[in-house]
Amino acid sequence: MTLTSIRRRAVLVLAGLALVAAPLTIAACGEDDEAAEGGELNFTLSSFPDYLDPQVSYTFEGFETLWPTYIPLLTWAHEEGQAGTEVIPGLAEDLPEISEDGKTYALTMRDGMKYSDGSPIVASDFKFAVERCFDTNSGGSSFYTKIVGAEDYQKGKADEISGITTNDDTGEITIELNEPSGTLEQELAMMFVAPVPQDTPKDEEQTKSPPPSSGPFMITNVKPGRSYTLERNPNFQTVLDAGIDFPDAKVDTINVEEVKNNSTQVTNVEQNKTDYMLDPPIADRLQEVESQYSDRFQLETSINTYYFWMNNQEPPFDDVKVRQAVNYAIDPEALQRIFGGRLTPGQTILPPDMPGYKEYELYPGPDIEKAKELLEEANPSDTDITVWTDDESDRKRIGQYYADVLTEVGFNVDLKIIAGDIYFSTIGNLKTPDLDTGFSDWFQDYPHPNDFFDILLNGNNILPQNNQNFSQTDIPELNKEIEELAEQPLDDVETQYGDLDEAFMEQAVWAPYGYEEFTTFVSDQVAFDDVLWHPVFNHDYTSFAIED
Repeated sequence: MTLTSIRRRAVLVLAGLALVAAPLTIAACGEDDEAAEGGELNFTLSSFPDYLDPQVSYTFEGFETLWPTYIPLLTWAHEEGQAGTEVIPGLAEDLPEISEDGKTYALTMRDGMKYSDGSPIVASDFKFAVERCFDTNSGGSSFYTKIVGAEDYQKGKADEISGITTNDDTGEITIELNEPSGTLEQELAMMFVAPVPQDTPKDEEQTKSPPPSSGPFMITNVKPGRSYTLERNPNFQTVLDAGIDFPDAKVDTINVEEVKNNSTQVTNVEQNKTDYMLDPPIADRLQEVESQYSDRFQLETSINTYYFWMNNQEPPFDDVKVRQAVNYAIDPEALQRIFGGRLTPGQTILPPDMPGYKEYELYPGPDIEKAKELLEEANPSDTDITVWTDDESDRKRIGQYYADVLTEVGFNVDLKIIAGDIYFSTIGNLKTPDLDTGFSDWFQDYPHPNDFFDILLNGNNILPQNNQNFSQTDIPELNKEIEELAEQPLDDVETQYGDLDEAFMEQAVWAPYGYEEFTTFVSDQVAFDDVLWHPVFNHDYTSFAIED
Protein backbone atom coordinates (compact mmCIF):
# COMPACT_ATOMS: atom_id res chain seq x y z
CA MET A 1 0.00 0.00 0.00
CA THR A 2 1.52 3.37 -0.60
CA LEU A 3 2.33 6.29 1.84
CA THR A 4 0.07 9.32 1.51
CA SER A 5 0.33 6.63 -0.21
CA ILE A 6 -1.18 4.86 -2.23
CA ARG A 7 -1.95 1.61 -0.21
CA ARG A 8 -1.12 2.42 -1.64
CA ARG A 9 -0.46 3.32 0.16
CA ALA A 10 -2.00 7.62 -1.01
CA VAL A 11 -4.65 8.26 -2.43
CA LEU A 12 -9.15 12.68 -0.24
CA VAL A 13 -11.76 14.85 -1.02
CA LEU A 14 -14.53 14.14 1.48
CA ALA A 15 -17.65 15.62 2.92
CA GLY A 16 -18.40 15.24 6.60
CA LEU A 17 -20.66 12.75 8.25
CA ALA A 18 -21.50 13.79 11.77
CA LEU A 19 -22.34 11.07 14.26
CA VAL A 20 -22.64 11.42 18.00
CA ALA A 21 -20.91 8.89 20.17
CA ALA A 22 -21.91 8.22 23.73
CA PRO A 23 -18.88 7.68 25.98
CA LEU A 24 -18.38 4.07 27.00
CA THR A 25 -16.74 2.65 30.07
CA ILE A 26 -13.94 0.20 29.33
CA ALA A 27 -11.63 -1.98 31.32
CA ALA A 28 -8.31 -0.62 32.55
CA CYS A 29 -5.71 -0.44 29.76
CA GLY A 30 -2.54 -2.48 29.94
CA GLU A 31 -1.48 -5.18 32.33
CA ASP A 32 0.40 -2.74 34.54
CA ASP A 33 -2.56 -0.33 34.79
CA GLU A 34 -0.31 2.62 33.97
CA ALA A 35 -2.71 3.98 31.34
CA ALA A 36 -5.85 5.89 32.14
CA GLU A 37 -9.24 5.13 30.62
CA GLY A 38 -10.92 7.41 28.10
CA GLY A 39 -9.84 10.92 27.24
CA GLU A 40 -8.89 12.73 24.04
CA LEU A 41 -5.78 12.71 21.85
CA ASN A 42 -4.67 14.91 18.95
CA PHE A 43 -2.91 13.42 15.91
CA THR A 44 -1.39 15.11 12.85
CA LEU A 45 -0.48 13.93 9.38
CA SER A 46 1.12 15.60 6.36
CA SER A 47 -1.50 14.55 3.80
CA PHE A 48 -5.18 13.84 4.24
CA PRO A 49 -6.26 10.27 3.41
CA ASP A 50 -7.34 9.72 -0.16
CA TYR A 51 -10.73 8.46 1.04
CA LEU A 52 -12.24 7.77 4.44
CA ASP A 53 -14.16 4.89 2.93
CA PRO A 54 -13.21 1.22 3.35
CA GLN A 55 -14.04 0.15 -0.21
CA VAL A 56 -11.99 2.91 -1.84
CA SER A 57 -9.13 4.10 0.38
CA TYR A 58 -5.71 2.96 -0.76
CA THR A 59 -3.20 5.07 1.11
CA PHE A 60 -1.09 4.63 4.19
CA GLU A 61 -3.01 7.39 5.96
CA GLY A 62 -6.33 5.84 5.11
CA PHE A 63 -5.39 2.32 6.17
CA GLU A 64 -4.21 3.37 9.65
CA THR A 65 -7.55 5.08 10.28
CA LEU A 66 -9.78 2.44 8.71
CA TRP A 67 -8.29 -0.67 10.36
CA PRO A 68 -9.87 0.08 13.78
CA THR A 69 -13.03 1.44 12.12
CA TYR A 70 -14.21 -1.20 9.63
CA ILE A 71 -13.79 -4.91 10.36
CA PRO A 72 -13.82 -7.44 7.46
CA LEU A 73 -14.90 -11.09 7.73
CA LEU A 74 -11.29 -11.90 8.58
CA THR A 75 -8.72 -9.61 10.15
CA TRP A 76 -5.21 -9.51 11.57
CA ALA A 77 -4.11 -10.26 15.11
CA HIS A 78 -3.42 -7.05 17.03
CA GLU A 79 0.12 -8.08 17.90
CA GLU A 80 3.60 -6.83 17.15
CA GLY A 81 6.09 -8.69 14.97
CA GLN A 82 5.40 -12.04 13.35
CA ALA A 83 2.35 -12.65 15.55
CA GLY A 84 0.64 -9.69 13.87
CA THR A 85 0.83 -11.37 10.45
CA GLU A 86 -1.66 -14.06 11.52
CA VAL A 87 -5.07 -13.88 9.85
CA ILE A 88 -7.82 -14.47 12.41
CA PRO A 89 -11.64 -14.41 12.32
CA GLY A 90 -13.15 -10.93 12.22
CA LEU A 91 -16.89 -10.54 11.69
CA ALA A 92 -16.92 -14.22 10.67
CA GLU A 93 -17.13 -16.84 13.40
CA ASP A 94 -14.11 -18.75 12.16
CA LEU A 95 -11.61 -19.01 9.34
CA PRO A 96 -13.17 -20.29 6.11
CA GLU A 97 -13.76 -23.93 5.34
CA ILE A 98 -12.08 -24.55 1.98
CA SER A 99 -13.12 -27.28 -0.44
CA GLU A 100 -10.64 -29.93 -1.56
CA ASP A 101 -10.24 -28.29 -4.96
CA GLY A 102 -9.48 -24.94 -3.25
CA LYS A 103 -12.23 -23.11 -5.13
CA THR A 104 -15.04 -22.86 -2.54
CA TYR A 105 -14.80 -20.89 0.72
CA ALA A 106 -17.53 -21.16 3.37
CA LEU A 107 -17.86 -18.75 6.31
CA THR A 108 -20.53 -17.79 8.84
CA MET A 109 -21.20 -14.23 10.02
CA ARG A 110 -21.37 -13.71 13.78
CA ASP A 111 -24.87 -13.07 15.10
CA GLY A 112 -26.28 -10.02 16.90
CA MET A 113 -23.78 -7.37 15.76
CA LYS A 114 -24.70 -3.77 14.96
CA TYR A 115 -23.09 -0.90 13.08
CA SER A 116 -22.42 2.41 14.79
CA ASP A 117 -25.79 3.73 13.55
CA GLY A 118 -27.62 0.83 15.19
CA SER A 119 -28.46 -1.11 12.03
CA PRO A 120 -27.78 -4.88 12.07
CA ILE A 121 -24.68 -6.39 10.44
CA VAL A 122 -25.83 -9.24 8.19
CA ALA A 123 -24.21 -11.72 5.83
CA SER A 124 -25.45 -10.06 2.63
CA ASP A 125 -23.58 -6.88 3.64
CA PHE A 126 -20.40 -8.71 2.62
CA LYS A 127 -21.65 -9.33 -0.92
CA PHE A 128 -22.77 -5.71 -1.09
CA ALA A 129 -19.28 -4.57 -0.03
CA VAL A 130 -17.52 -6.65 -2.70
CA GLU A 131 -19.86 -5.34 -5.41
CA ARG A 132 -19.43 -1.80 -4.08
CA CYS A 133 -15.66 -2.26 -4.37
CA PHE A 134 -16.16 -2.69 -8.13
CA ASP A 135 -18.88 -0.03 -8.41
CA THR A 136 -16.59 2.62 -6.93
CA ASN A 137 -13.70 1.72 -9.27
CA SER A 138 -11.62 0.86 -6.23
CA GLY A 139 -7.91 0.25 -6.68
CA GLY A 140 -8.41 -2.87 -4.57
CA SER A 141 -10.99 -4.43 -6.89
CA SER A 142 -8.31 -6.43 -8.73
CA PHE A 143 -7.89 -8.64 -5.67
CA TYR A 144 -11.41 -10.01 -6.14
CA THR A 145 -11.70 -10.66 -9.89
CA LYS A 146 -10.88 -14.29 -9.07
CA ILE A 147 -14.43 -14.67 -7.66
CA VAL A 148 -16.84 -16.34 -10.09
CA GLY A 149 -18.89 -13.68 -11.88
CA ALA A 150 -16.81 -10.74 -10.61
CA GLU A 151 -15.36 -9.84 -14.00
CA ASP A 152 -18.80 -9.95 -15.62
CA TYR A 153 -20.10 -7.67 -12.87
CA GLN A 154 -17.15 -5.32 -13.32
CA LYS A 155 -17.81 -5.09 -17.06
CA GLY A 156 -21.53 -4.47 -16.60
CA LYS A 157 -22.50 -7.88 -18.03
CA ALA A 158 -24.19 -9.03 -14.82
CA ASP A 159 -26.35 -7.44 -12.12
CA GLU A 160 -24.62 -9.27 -9.29
CA ILE A 161 -21.53 -11.32 -8.49
CA SER A 162 -22.86 -14.84 -8.91
CA GLY A 163 -19.97 -16.47 -7.04
CA ILE A 164 -21.05 -15.02 -3.67
CA THR A 165 -24.16 -16.41 -1.99
CA THR A 166 -25.38 -15.39 1.47
CA ASN A 167 -28.12 -16.23 3.95
CA ASP A 168 -28.99 -13.52 6.47
CA ASP A 169 -31.02 -15.94 8.63
CA THR A 170 -28.14 -18.37 9.17
CA GLY A 171 -25.24 -15.98 8.55
CA GLU A 172 -23.79 -18.36 5.93
CA ILE A 173 -21.54 -16.97 3.20
CA THR A 174 -20.17 -19.01 0.29
CA ILE A 175 -17.51 -17.74 -2.13
CA GLU A 176 -16.80 -19.58 -5.38
CA LEU A 177 -13.50 -18.97 -7.19
CA ASN A 178 -12.50 -19.48 -10.80
CA GLU A 179 -9.20 -21.02 -9.69
CA PRO A 180 -7.62 -21.93 -6.33
CA SER A 181 -6.00 -19.02 -4.53
CA GLY A 182 -3.01 -18.88 -2.22
CA THR A 183 -3.90 -15.37 -1.05
CA LEU A 184 -7.69 -15.10 -0.63
CA GLU A 185 -7.72 -15.43 3.17
CA GLN A 186 -5.42 -12.43 3.43
CA GLU A 187 -7.44 -10.49 0.86
CA LEU A 188 -10.63 -11.17 2.82
CA ALA A 189 -8.91 -9.42 5.73
CA MET A 190 -8.55 -6.17 3.76
CA MET A 191 -10.92 -3.24 4.32
CA PHE A 192 -11.91 -3.21 0.64
CA VAL A 193 -14.47 -5.91 1.46
CA ALA A 194 -15.38 -4.89 5.00
CA PRO A 195 -19.18 -5.07 5.30
CA VAL A 196 -21.09 -1.77 5.33
CA PRO A 197 -24.85 -1.07 5.42
CA GLN A 198 -26.56 -1.70 2.10
CA ASP A 199 -27.98 1.83 1.91
CA THR A 200 -24.39 3.13 1.56
CA PRO A 201 -24.11 4.86 -1.84
CA LYS A 202 -22.32 2.82 -4.49
CA ASP A 203 -21.55 5.71 -6.82
CA GLU A 204 -17.89 6.69 -6.61
CA GLU A 205 -18.91 10.33 -6.29
CA GLN A 206 -20.93 9.41 -3.19
CA THR A 207 -17.98 8.02 -1.20
CA LYS A 208 -17.40 11.34 0.53
CA SER A 209 -19.23 10.46 3.77
CA PRO A 210 -17.75 7.60 5.82
CA PRO A 211 -20.27 4.75 6.21
CA PRO A 212 -21.38 3.61 9.68
CA SER A 213 -18.62 1.55 11.26
CA SER A 214 -18.29 -1.94 12.72
CA GLY A 215 -15.04 -1.37 14.62
CA PRO A 216 -14.24 0.31 17.95
CA PHE A 217 -14.06 3.77 16.32
CA MET A 218 -16.36 5.67 13.98
CA ILE A 219 -15.38 8.62 11.79
CA THR A 220 -17.13 11.95 12.43
CA ASN A 221 -16.71 15.69 11.86
CA VAL A 222 -14.96 15.35 8.49
CA LYS A 223 -13.62 18.59 7.06
CA PRO A 224 -12.20 17.53 3.69
CA GLY A 225 -8.49 18.13 3.34
CA ARG A 226 -8.30 19.51 6.88
CA SER A 227 -9.43 17.26 9.72
CA TYR A 228 -11.67 14.48 11.01
CA THR A 229 -12.44 12.80 14.31
CA LEU A 230 -12.41 9.20 15.51
CA GLU A 231 -14.99 8.65 18.25
CA ARG A 232 -16.01 5.57 20.17
CA ASN A 233 -18.50 3.41 18.31
CA PRO A 234 -21.47 3.24 20.74
CA ASN A 235 -22.45 -0.19 19.37
CA PHE A 236 -19.06 -1.88 19.30
CA GLN A 237 -20.03 -3.79 22.45
CA THR A 238 -22.43 -5.84 20.28
CA VAL A 239 -19.44 -6.93 18.18
CA LEU A 240 -17.45 -7.82 21.28
CA ASP A 241 -20.42 -9.74 22.69
CA ALA A 242 -20.48 -11.78 19.46
CA GLY A 243 -17.08 -13.17 20.45
CA ILE A 244 -14.63 -11.29 18.22
CA ASP A 245 -10.97 -11.10 19.25
CA PHE A 246 -10.56 -7.39 18.51
CA PRO A 247 -9.48 -4.76 21.07
CA ASP A 248 -11.73 -1.91 22.12
CA ALA A 249 -10.50 1.67 21.97
CA LYS A 250 -8.64 2.98 25.01
CA VAL A 251 -9.53 6.64 24.42
CA ASP A 252 -12.86 8.30 23.71
CA THR A 253 -11.74 10.67 20.95
CA ILE A 254 -8.88 11.09 18.49
CA ASN A 255 -8.79 14.38 16.57
CA VAL A 256 -6.81 14.10 13.33
CA GLU A 257 -5.57 17.22 11.53
CA GLU A 258 -3.56 17.77 8.37
CA VAL A 259 -0.47 19.92 8.98
CA LYS A 260 1.63 20.31 5.86
CA ASN A 261 4.78 21.52 7.58
CA ASN A 262 6.59 18.49 9.01
CA SER A 263 8.86 20.62 11.18
CA THR A 264 5.81 22.25 12.76
CA GLN A 265 4.46 18.80 13.55
CA VAL A 266 7.75 17.85 15.20
CA THR A 267 7.77 20.98 17.35
CA ASN A 268 4.17 20.44 18.41
CA VAL A 269 4.85 16.87 19.55
CA GLU A 270 8.00 17.99 21.38
CA GLN A 271 5.96 20.66 23.18
CA ASN A 272 3.06 18.27 23.85
CA LYS A 273 0.63 20.30 21.74
CA THR A 274 0.15 17.24 19.51
CA ASP A 275 0.11 13.68 20.82
CA TYR A 276 1.26 11.78 17.72
CA MET A 277 2.51 12.48 14.21
CA LEU A 278 1.92 9.81 11.59
CA ASP A 279 4.86 10.80 9.38
CA PRO A 280 8.47 10.39 10.50
CA PRO A 281 10.26 13.59 11.55
CA ILE A 282 11.95 15.37 8.66
CA ALA A 283 15.64 14.56 8.19
CA ASP A 284 16.72 17.99 9.50
CA ARG A 285 15.02 17.29 12.85
CA LEU A 286 15.54 13.55 13.17
CA GLN A 287 18.79 13.60 15.16
CA GLU A 288 17.36 16.18 17.54
CA VAL A 289 14.28 14.03 18.22
CA GLU A 290 16.32 10.83 18.61
CA SER A 291 18.72 12.39 21.09
CA GLN A 292 16.37 14.58 23.15
CA TYR A 293 13.13 12.58 23.19
CA SER A 294 14.27 8.96 23.26
CA ASP A 295 11.78 8.20 26.04
CA ARG A 296 8.91 8.71 23.55
CA PHE A 297 10.51 8.11 20.18
CA GLN A 298 11.75 4.99 18.40
CA LEU A 299 12.50 3.68 14.93
CA GLU A 300 10.23 0.96 13.53
CA THR A 301 10.75 -1.74 10.90
CA SER A 302 8.30 -1.35 8.02
CA ILE A 303 7.79 -3.54 4.95
CA ASN A 304 7.88 -1.17 1.97
CA THR A 305 9.67 -0.27 -1.25
CA TYR A 306 10.37 3.22 -2.58
CA TYR A 307 10.72 3.54 -6.33
CA PHE A 308 10.41 5.75 -9.39
CA TRP A 309 7.78 4.55 -11.86
CA MET A 310 8.24 5.00 -15.60
CA ASN A 311 5.39 4.74 -18.11
CA ASN A 312 6.35 1.60 -20.04
CA GLN A 313 3.70 2.27 -22.70
CA GLU A 314 4.78 5.68 -23.99
CA PRO A 315 8.04 7.24 -25.26
CA PRO A 316 10.66 7.60 -24.01
CA PHE A 317 10.16 4.95 -21.32
CA ASP A 318 8.67 2.34 -23.66
CA ASP A 319 12.32 1.50 -24.49
CA VAL A 320 14.01 -0.83 -21.99
CA LYS A 321 17.39 0.84 -22.58
CA VAL A 322 15.95 4.19 -21.47
CA ARG A 323 14.56 2.59 -18.31
CA GLN A 324 17.88 0.87 -17.65
CA ALA A 325 19.63 4.22 -18.08
CA VAL A 326 17.49 5.67 -15.28
CA ASN A 327 18.35 2.76 -13.00
CA TYR A 328 22.08 3.28 -13.59
CA ALA A 329 21.77 7.01 -12.93
CA ILE A 330 19.98 6.80 -9.54
CA ASP A 331 22.12 7.06 -6.42
CA PRO A 332 20.36 5.29 -3.52
CA GLU A 333 22.95 6.70 -1.10
CA ALA A 334 21.92 10.26 -2.01
CA LEU A 335 18.29 9.37 -1.43
CA GLN A 336 19.24 7.79 1.89
CA ARG A 337 20.50 11.20 3.00
CA ILE A 338 17.14 12.77 2.15
CA PHE A 339 15.58 10.32 4.62
CA GLY A 340 18.11 11.21 7.32
CA GLY A 341 19.54 7.69 7.18
CA ARG A 342 16.14 5.95 7.59
CA LEU A 343 16.36 4.44 4.09
CA THR A 344 18.10 1.12 3.43
CA PRO A 345 19.37 1.34 -0.17
CA GLY A 346 18.37 -1.39 -2.60
CA GLN A 347 17.24 -2.06 -6.18
CA THR A 348 14.70 -4.86 -5.71
CA ILE A 349 10.92 -4.81 -5.98
CA LEU A 350 10.41 -7.01 -2.91
CA PRO A 351 11.75 -5.49 0.31
CA PRO A 352 13.83 -7.34 2.91
CA ASP A 353 11.72 -9.35 5.40
CA MET A 354 9.11 -10.03 2.69
CA PRO A 355 8.85 -13.76 1.81
CA GLY A 356 10.56 -14.35 -1.53
CA TYR A 357 13.02 -11.46 -1.14
CA LYS A 358 16.18 -12.05 -3.17
CA GLU A 359 19.20 -9.77 -2.89
CA TYR A 360 20.70 -8.79 -6.25
CA GLU A 361 21.91 -5.67 -8.09
CA LEU A 362 21.53 -5.37 -11.84
CA TYR A 363 22.44 -1.71 -12.18
CA PRO A 364 25.48 -0.88 -10.02
CA GLY A 365 26.13 2.80 -9.74
CA PRO A 366 25.45 5.57 -9.77
CA ASP A 367 26.97 5.43 -13.23
CA ILE A 368 25.98 8.57 -15.12
CA GLU A 369 28.25 7.77 -18.07
CA LYS A 370 26.67 4.33 -18.52
CA ALA A 371 23.24 5.97 -18.33
CA LYS A 372 24.19 8.49 -21.02
CA GLU A 373 25.54 5.72 -23.25
CA LEU A 374 22.30 3.75 -23.00
CA LEU A 375 20.22 6.83 -23.68
CA GLU A 376 22.33 7.62 -26.72
CA GLU A 377 21.92 4.05 -28.01
CA ALA A 378 18.14 4.24 -27.52
CA ASN A 379 17.97 7.67 -29.16
CA PRO A 380 14.37 8.25 -27.98
CA SER A 381 12.08 10.34 -30.15
CA ASP A 382 10.87 12.28 -27.10
CA THR A 383 13.13 13.53 -24.33
CA ASP A 384 10.65 16.09 -22.95
CA ILE A 385 9.27 14.46 -19.80
CA THR A 386 7.18 15.33 -16.75
CA VAL A 387 8.36 14.14 -13.34
CA TRP A 388 5.61 13.81 -10.71
CA THR A 389 5.88 14.03 -6.93
CA ASP A 390 3.85 15.37 -4.03
CA ASP A 391 4.30 18.30 -1.67
CA GLU A 392 5.30 16.44 1.49
CA SER A 393 8.75 17.54 2.59
CA ASP A 394 10.71 14.37 1.83
CA ARG A 395 8.70 13.60 -1.30
CA LYS A 396 9.37 17.06 -2.69
CA ARG A 397 13.11 16.60 -2.15
CA ILE A 398 12.97 13.16 -3.74
CA GLY A 399 11.23 14.60 -6.80
CA GLN A 400 13.74 17.45 -7.09
CA TYR A 401 16.64 14.98 -6.84
CA TYR A 402 15.10 12.77 -9.53
CA ALA A 403 14.46 15.70 -11.84
CA ASP A 404 18.08 16.85 -11.46
CA VAL A 405 19.42 13.36 -12.25
CA LEU A 406 17.26 12.99 -15.36
CA THR A 407 18.34 16.44 -16.53
CA GLU A 408 21.98 15.47 -16.08
CA VAL A 409 21.45 12.32 -18.15
CA GLY A 410 19.94 14.31 -21.02
CA PHE A 411 16.17 14.73 -20.54
CA ASN A 412 14.25 18.01 -20.64
CA VAL A 413 12.37 17.83 -17.37
CA ASP A 414 9.22 19.53 -16.12
CA LEU A 415 8.85 18.84 -12.36
CA LYS A 416 5.21 18.75 -11.29
CA ILE A 417 4.60 18.92 -7.52
CA ILE A 418 0.98 18.43 -6.42
CA ALA A 419 -0.80 18.07 -3.07
CA GLY A 420 -0.20 14.77 -1.31
CA ASP A 421 -3.96 14.48 -0.64
CA ILE A 422 -4.64 13.95 -4.35
CA TYR A 423 -1.28 12.70 -5.61
CA PHE A 424 -1.98 8.99 -5.99
CA SER A 425 -5.51 9.44 -7.28
CA THR A 426 -4.10 11.86 -9.89
CA ILE A 427 -1.30 9.62 -11.17
CA GLY A 428 -3.70 6.67 -10.92
CA ASN A 429 -6.10 8.25 -13.40
CA LEU A 430 -5.09 7.28 -16.93
CA LYS A 431 -6.77 10.42 -18.30
CA THR A 432 -4.22 12.61 -16.50
CA PRO A 433 -1.93 14.05 -19.19
CA ASP A 434 1.86 13.64 -19.23
CA LEU A 435 2.08 10.60 -16.96
CA ASP A 436 5.75 9.98 -17.77
CA THR A 437 7.53 9.16 -14.53
CA GLY A 438 7.60 10.02 -10.84
CA PHE A 439 7.77 9.13 -7.18
CA SER A 440 5.93 6.28 -5.51
CA ASP A 441 6.19 3.91 -2.59
CA TRP A 442 4.39 0.74 -1.61
CA PHE A 443 3.65 -0.47 1.90
CA GLN A 444 2.51 -4.07 2.09
CA ASP A 445 -1.24 -4.75 2.12
CA TYR A 446 -0.52 -8.21 3.50
CA PRO A 447 2.67 -10.24 4.07
CA HIS A 448 2.76 -12.08 0.76
CA PRO A 449 4.95 -11.25 -2.27
CA ASN A 450 1.94 -11.37 -4.59
CA ASP A 451 0.95 -7.99 -3.12
CA PHE A 452 3.99 -6.40 -4.79
CA PHE A 453 3.31 -7.94 -8.20
CA ASP A 454 -0.37 -8.54 -8.95
CA ILE A 455 -1.64 -5.03 -8.22
CA LEU A 456 1.51 -3.11 -9.15
CA LEU A 457 2.87 -4.93 -12.21
CA ASN A 458 0.23 -7.24 -13.70
CA GLY A 459 -0.90 -5.65 -16.95
CA ASN A 460 -4.30 -7.32 -16.59
CA ASN A 461 -4.95 -5.15 -13.53
CA ILE A 462 -4.35 -1.73 -15.07
CA LEU A 463 -7.42 0.35 -14.17
CA PRO A 464 -8.69 3.58 -15.75
CA GLN A 465 -9.10 5.14 -12.29
CA ASN A 466 -7.46 4.41 -8.94
CA ASN A 467 -4.84 2.47 -10.89
CA GLN A 468 -1.87 1.19 -8.89
CA ASN A 469 0.22 -0.01 -11.84
CA PHE A 470 1.63 3.48 -12.42
CA SER A 471 4.29 2.18 -14.80
CA GLN A 472 1.49 0.55 -16.85
CA THR A 473 3.72 -2.52 -17.07
CA ASP A 474 2.15 -5.21 -19.24
CA ILE A 475 4.43 -8.16 -20.03
CA PRO A 476 2.19 -11.12 -20.98
CA GLU A 477 4.55 -13.90 -19.94
CA LEU A 478 5.18 -12.27 -16.55
CA ASN A 479 1.45 -11.52 -16.10
CA LYS A 480 0.84 -15.25 -16.53
CA GLU A 481 3.57 -16.15 -14.05
CA ILE A 482 2.12 -13.78 -11.43
CA GLU A 483 -1.28 -15.43 -11.75
CA GLU A 484 0.08 -18.98 -11.68
CA LEU A 485 2.21 -18.33 -8.59
CA ALA A 486 -0.76 -16.76 -6.77
CA GLU A 487 -2.74 -20.02 -7.13
CA GLN A 488 -0.15 -22.02 -5.18
CA PRO A 489 0.81 -22.22 -1.49
CA LEU A 490 3.55 -19.71 -0.71
CA ASP A 491 5.86 -22.35 0.76
CA ASP A 492 5.93 -24.11 -2.62
CA VAL A 493 6.84 -21.06 -4.69
CA GLU A 494 8.65 -18.63 -2.38
CA THR A 495 11.97 -18.78 -4.22
CA GLN A 496 10.20 -18.30 -7.55
CA TYR A 497 9.02 -14.89 -6.39
CA GLY A 498 12.64 -13.79 -6.06
CA ASP A 499 13.27 -14.91 -9.63
CA LEU A 500 10.12 -13.06 -10.76
CA ASP A 501 11.46 -9.93 -9.08
CA GLU A 502 14.71 -10.18 -11.04
CA ALA A 503 12.85 -10.90 -14.30
CA PHE A 504 10.88 -7.67 -13.94
CA MET A 505 14.00 -5.68 -13.11
CA GLU A 506 15.83 -7.09 -16.13
CA GLN A 507 13.14 -5.14 -17.99
CA ALA A 508 13.80 -2.19 -15.64
CA VAL A 509 10.07 -1.64 -15.18
CA TRP A 510 10.80 0.56 -12.13
CA ALA A 511 13.80 2.26 -10.61
CA PRO A 512 13.62 1.04 -6.97
CA TYR A 513 16.06 2.65 -4.58
CA GLY A 514 15.33 1.56 -1.01
CA TYR A 515 13.20 0.57 1.94
CA GLU A 516 12.12 3.07 4.60
CA GLU A 517 12.40 2.68 8.35
CA PHE A 518 9.42 4.31 10.07
CA THR A 519 9.04 5.96 13.49
CA THR A 520 6.89 6.27 16.58
CA PHE A 521 6.91 9.75 18.14
CA VAL A 522 4.36 10.75 20.76
CA SER A 523 3.75 13.35 23.46
CA ASP A 524 4.31 12.89 27.19
CA GLN A 525 0.56 12.36 27.56
CA VAL A 526 0.60 9.09 25.62
CA ALA A 527 1.40 5.79 27.36
CA PHE A 528 4.40 5.16 25.11
CA ASP A 529 4.95 1.53 26.12
CA ASP A 530 1.37 0.67 25.15
CA VAL A 531 1.66 1.92 21.55
CA LEU A 532 1.61 -1.08 19.22
CA TRP A 533 3.51 -1.11 15.93
CA HIS A 534 1.77 -3.55 13.64
CA PRO A 535 3.61 -5.32 10.77
CA VAL A 536 0.74 -4.73 8.32
CA PHE A 537 -1.05 -1.54 9.36
CA ASN A 538 1.78 0.22 11.25
CA HIS A 539 0.36 2.08 14.26
CA ASP A 540 -2.64 0.47 15.94
CA TYR A 541 -4.89 3.30 17.10
CA THR A 542 -6.70 1.01 19.55
CA SER A 543 -3.44 0.76 21.53
CA PHE A 544 -3.09 4.49 22.18
CA ALA A 545 -3.86 5.37 25.80
CA ILE A 546 -3.32 8.35 28.09
CA GLU A 547 -0.61 8.03 30.71
CA ASP A 548 -2.13 7.81 34.17
